[in-house]
Amino acid sequence: MPDNRLKIGLSACFSHADPSRSLFTNKTLQYVEQSIAHWIMSAGAMVVMVPCPTGETARGDVKLSHYAQWLDGVVMHGGADVWPGSYGEEPLQDAWIGDRIRDLYDLALVEAFEQAGKPIFGVCRGMQLINVAFGGTLYQDIETQHYHPKTLRHRDAVTYDQNFHEIELVEYSHLAALYPGVLRARVNSIHHQAVRNLAPGFTVEAWSEPDRIPEAIRRLAPAGRDQAGGYIAATQWHPEFHKVGGNTLDDTPILMDFLSACTQARARQRPPPRSLPGQIRDRAARMLRQALLARGD
Repeated sequence: MPDNRLKIGLSACFSHADPSRSLFTNKTLQYVEQSIAHWIMSAGAMVVMVPCPTGETARGDVKLSHYAQWLDGVVMHGGADVWPGSYGEEPLQDAWIGDRIRDLYDLALVEAFEQAGKPIFGVCRGMQLINVAFGGTLYQDIETQHYHPKTLRHRDAVTYDQNFHEIELVEYSHLAALYPGVLRARVNSIHHQAVRNLAPGFTVEAWSEPDRIPEAIRRLAPAGRDQAGGYIAATQWHPEFHKVGGNTLDDTPILMDFLSACTQARARQRPPPRSLPGQIRDRAARMLRQALLARGD
């Protein structure tokens, strides 16, 4: 009997070629962080890292669109800063330059899954990248640019995933419906960039308290339409870092909601109408190929 487990893509992190690295000297590494893979697998889904198909070692004709057709959904991984040029700005500091090549890969991956009508879920950087992909902008650095008298420290290099703050779930939102009776919760916080101007066609579903930074976003679907084919949601916190029995927001409803959308999208077996709100703004796959060819990776 065939195994009908969901197959979920996971975007790759990059460690670019480094001649000083003793292991895999001057080779580009693509990898995933263990916790997020295990988080998705905890519900019985299989996880497939989606490698970047372009670069100087590329062979064959496999494209990101092939993965998007084969897989049931994709999770956009956390990691490096988003390059400010991806949303039309210059870096305010060299430390915030981000990873332009990874941005182009991530944008192309979001584009491929959106066009295939497959659900997309973003975590931390993944939320920021999704917002940028659909026309939003970011704070390059919260402490520098978010002028609020009680701005929180959203990233602490020492405590890392033990840095926490409160969030407020937006009443009557899809996210709030996953947590009946819960409008305030505690989450981890490991970021210094954040959503500034929200992408068109999206809504904020949770805010940090008390400084009102977007902590969860979701693409709006037309009234009366099954959202599975247009499902795009994200959290600024890392649900995969939740400890069972801990005092942070339970990750299970978020994961099961995403996987339920993946199951529905698989059953639908046809692409969604291309008129859904929040259309991606760039031909990202072409840009990625051009950038890598110019860079010589």
